[in-house]
Amino acid sequence: MVGLVVGAWAPRAGVAQTVPFRLAHSKSPKYRMPFMLQRNLIVVPVMLNGRGPYYFMLDTGVGTSLITDPRLRDSLGLRLGQRFLVAGVGEEAPLVAFQTDSVRVQLGDKASSPSITFLLLSDDIFDLSSYVGQPIHGILGADVFRSFVVEVDAEDQMLILYDPARFQAPRGRRWTYLPLDIEGDKSYINTEVALNDSVRIPLKLILDTGAGHALSIETGSDARLTLPPKRLRTHLGRGLSGDVHGYLGRVRGMRLGRYYLTSLITSFPDDQAVRAKVEVPRNGNVGFELLKRFNVIIDYPHNKLWLKPNALYRDPFEHDMCGLELLATGPQYRRYVVQRVEPGSPADKAKIKPRDEILSLNLAPAESFSLTQLSRLLHSADGRELMLFLRRPDGEIYVARITLKRQI
Repeated sequence: MVGLVVGAWAPRAGVAQTVPFRLAHSKSPKYRMPFMLQRNLIVVPVMLNGRGPYYFMLDTGVGTSLITDPRLRDSLGLRLGQRFLVAGVGEEAPLVAFQTDSVRVQLGDKASSPSITFLLLSDDIFDLSSYVGQPIHGILGADVFRSFVVEVDAEDQMLILYDPARFQAPRGRRWTYLPLDIEGDKSYINTEVALNDSVRIPLKLILDTGAGHALSIETGSDARLTLPPKRLRTHLGRGLSGDVHGYLGRVRGMRLGRYYLTSLITSFPDDQAVRAKVEVPRNGNVGFELLKRFNVIIDYPHNKLWLKPNALYRDPFEHDMCGLELLATGPQYRRYVVQRVEPGSPADKAKIKPRDEILSLNLAPAESFSLTQLSRLLHSADGRELMLFLRRPDGEIYVARITLKRQI
């Protein structure tokens, strides 16, 4: 699976601007807080109305923050306000959500807001907890990025929130920056992408920390954007409006300031799944599989994106080489059930089936791995051999021997 696609949506009617976050009175112009990087998604602990912690994704692709777990309505005593139809990337009908305001939010010890407006989803259609492998209750979006200059250190899994009035631009030759266009509540970069050795096209891309893939290109946005000759038809992820299908391929390269990344795995979603729901013209988005290769400073107040390569910069871009889509279940999210098997993949040839549960991997108990660790293993190396013990729905124990194979 390429990853979750949760950004780039908007309610069908306007939602009032929220009160921004503030740093508590401090002589320091910044606040450091740890986060968890789970399946290329930034997860932060949050206190709501003095209760928690609850766990939220931090997502530049979302304009209004979301509570995705409807059970929080009763536990927090949330009041339901205006009803919205939420349209996002996906193939199904819009989702019903309700505005809920005056929610007190605390990020760590020093960042807080006395009153944030959320949209409360009527149904947890994402099932983010099963996808990520830990409890997930919602998504924080532009509320945070309008309030702070946000530095994301993926290597050390640390967020640094800067007071915009006291922020100083980073120094050093390794830093580069791109202008950041803020339209509505979302941010965009303009950069050049080489589709192949002869075709280079300037593209407008959403900066989307809530997308687990590296790059997504919408071919219907420009007649020059064509599918690569070598491509894989697949399930790309899940958006607010349901499943997203399309193709995976590679582009020759992409420029980000002074840096040039090559052979990027790229999603090409089906045109009908995205074009009708786009409010601001764009050509696609940049996700965290790419961004995690840099120390990233997202500066909405000054309209800049700062980048400095980290130790992950030279890691190759790879797709799942096994063909398994897993969901985590159980009290600690340490039981792993096959949700989908890619036709023709190594997992398919090994006769693994949906609803099979993984019991062990190379003789290590499955519960000893996080879902993020399992995902990394399935992306790890062309030709790597894996032995899986699985339990079928009828209780039969099945042994599968798989040789990972690069498909793109």
